[in-house]
Amino acid sequence: MDKTTSDEKRIIKNQRIEKGFTLGEIFLSNIEGDCPVTIKIKGKNGVYYLDPINLEDKYHLAGLEVWFKYSGLRRMNRCQKANPIAIQEILTD
Repeated sequence: MDKTTSDEKRIIKNQRIEKGFTLGEIFLSNIEGDCPVTIKIKGKNGVYYLDPINLEDKYHLAGLEVWFKYSGLRRMNRCQKANPIAIQEILTD
């Protein structure tokens, strides 16, 4: 049973944002030509996807919420809907 209050969750969220983390959700796809694993971000201007080229297999779980730091990559996209990124740090709690 999770005993973390909504106030505590809000404080943790704000602290992570201040430290440069982004909140996202793992999204899996088996559609041809699509990235098999992306991170779905709900931003101010809607939903967008990132293609983490170095995401460990243990995080390949549909719907898993992750806090992560990343850097954008200057390389060709592996799929149309997502920009390639490199994960620098990741948290799942």
